Amino acid sequence: MSVTLHTSHGDIKLELFCELTPKTCKNFLALCAKKFYDNTVFHRNIPGFIIQGGDPTGTGKGGDCIYGKYFEDEIVPEIKHDRRGIVSMANAGKDTNQSQFFMTYSKQNHLNGLYTAFGKVIYGWEALDLMEKETVDNNYKPLNEIKIFKTTIHANPIAEIEQF
Repeated sequence: MSVTLHTSHGDIKLELFCELTPKTCKNFLALCAKKFYDNTVFHRNIPGFIIQGGDPTGTGKGGDCIYGKYFEDEIVPEIKHDRRGIVSMANAGKDTNQSQFFMTYSKQNHLNGLYTAFGKVIYGWEALDLMEKETVDNNYKPLNEIKIFKTTIHANPIAEIEQF
């Protein structure tokens, strides 16, 4: 399963690890389907580290999920923050996942075991490069908005065939 983030800096296509992190992917896909992420901004951009979004308030303090207030981590030891483009849930501590997520700009092994990695960038590296180059303030908020205009969910045709 994959999702494209149509952003102000170009399209970024994500491959989701639905078999390994089903609850996280269900939440992310449901929010995409509800257009939850449409017209939201990436509120935190730390070059060399991560870019974070998924908060409709744009402050880093908001969020929502389909399971109630929060949902638990799905830490999979085989999925590591070992490269650029790993997509993970942002949280405020153990089992506090909602809608906020981040993409890594580089290898960040110290995040392993702390954040649910549920996907990876498979297209749109140029857009990620442009985002990383944006100027930020002292709180790492981009001075120019980095926006998600909309998301597109792409069905996996192999999964559909396997149902028969």
